[in-house]
Amino acid sequence: MENNIFQRWELKYLVDSRQRSMLEQSLERHMRPDPHGESCICNVYYDTPDYRLIRQSLDKPIYKEKLRLRSYGRVRPHNEVFLELKKKYQGVVYKRRISLSDWEAELYMAGRLPLLEDTQIGREIDYFKRFYGNLQPAVYLCYDRCAYFSTEDPDLRATFDRRIRWRQEDMSLTARPGGQHLLQPHQSLFEIKTASSIPLWLVEVLEAGEIRQASFSKYGEAYKMIISERSGVSCA
Repeated sequence: MENNIFQRWELKYLVDSRQRSMLEQSLERHMRPDPHGESCICNVYYDTPDYRLIRQSLDKPIYKEKLRLRSYGRVRPHNEVFLELKKKYQGVVYKRRISLSDWEAELYMAGRLPLLEDTQIGREIDYFKRFYGNLQPAVYLCYDRCAYFSTEDPDLRATFDRRIRWRQEDMSLTARPGGQHLLQPHQSLFEIKTASSIPLWLVEVLEAGEIRQASFSKYGEAYKMIISERSGVSCA
């Protein structure tokens, strides 16, 4: 099993096709693209039956947290997945995750198997699960991501996510990716992930493109659509 801990700022921007093209041209001068190209990120977010976690998050508290199961591409039986505990405190994102097989993760989340990792991260995840109780798959989310890595700062990453889709059926990472779209076809979610400050060249590109920071939660936006569909009221 593999452990991972991340602590960083995550800044989000909704960009159109023109702004994305402008950003990509600048990124390629200072960063290297992921050699694997665009990849599909798949997630299952867990929540209580009354959506306690996402409702708390949308209230924009100083501290918020969520739990998700993630894979890079559609999972084949017994492939590796990541169980991630993501916390945000005063704008700083803290992410702890462990890797395990898909069947171990699903049985653990269903309460049919103990977590097979006695580490600090494993204990944090286990405490979270016991504290909230009755966690269940709430939303499946997938999107196509292009990632860039800085050639000068190992803690700086940038990503473009497009075709962000969600659904509430077939909420398994072994199912085919798909669902309702959260963004317009010409839109992408651009994210800057850094442990320190944004480099000056990137600040200048954002200003030149009139690219403004946005408050955007993929799970939060999906939840808003769930509520609007149940109430019959459009959230447009």
